[in-house]
Amino acid sequence: MNATDENQVAAPGGSRPLALVTGVGRTVGIGAGVARQLASSGWDIAFTYWTPYDQRMVWGIERGATGAIDSALTVRGASTAAIEADLADPDAPARIFQEAERRLGSVTALVMCHCESVDSGLLDTTVESFDRHFAVNARAVWLLIREYGLRFRGAHGTGRIVSLSSDHTVGNLPYGASKGALDRITLAAAQEFAHLGVTANVINPGPTDTGWMSPEVRESCLAGTPLGRLGTPRDAAHLVDFLCSPQGQWINGQLLNSNGGLV
Repeated sequence: MNATDENQVAAPGGSRPLALVTGVGRTVGIGAGVARQLASSGWDIAFTYWTPYDQRMVWGIERGATGAIDSALTVRGASTAAIEADLADPDAPARIFQEAERRLGSVTALVMCHCESVDSGLLDTTVESFDRHFAVNARAVWLLIREYGLRFRGAHGTGRIVSLSSDHTVGNLPYGASKGALDRITLAAAQEFAHLGVTANVINPGPTDTGWMSPEVRESCLAGTPLGRLGTPRDAAHLVDFLCSPQGQWINGQLLNSNGGLV
């Protein structure tokens, strides 16, 4: 699709609308997949990343990722703005919107793919880790949505909010619990932003192989999925793309499981 496709959400003056996508730190991640798909569908893209998070994870920093992602979006016709931000900082959401607006204009779609994710269970989760998970996965989502609602000036029916969630809590307590809070916060916007004509939905993409899976996890997920394959960032990206299109407007206030029928 391109900027003249009938699926395109209109922007003032006929220009490309702007999507703000959070959590776009690695080329193989869901956030990058979403950003590329939306750019192909005629959106300009502001995206956030936080290098220190990747640095402390098992996959480490992907050198040159931000530039590679930016180039991939540009070649798809998008104007871009890469914004590094620590979403554990409560002041970050306002700064992100200010920078996106300064560089590209008003945000039409807010797509939240960021997360804090450190495996731990009921007995070994620390208070510090628990608090950081809720700061990033729940509080930041609330503050981003609040900022979006305060600033949205688009035509009624064009606004979109999409959050990426998870239902995995066993051995992953702070991540799963904070994602549960994310669900409720996001779905509240479907009702509270009714006067703006903004839709708000949550996607649970199931286990998606972005480099974090052990051989044991891969085998378990493959065995439990009827289609016999793992989820990919493109799977989530196609659903986000549809929800952000005019054809996706009637889907609102929903938690959508897009996981290939995983048991």
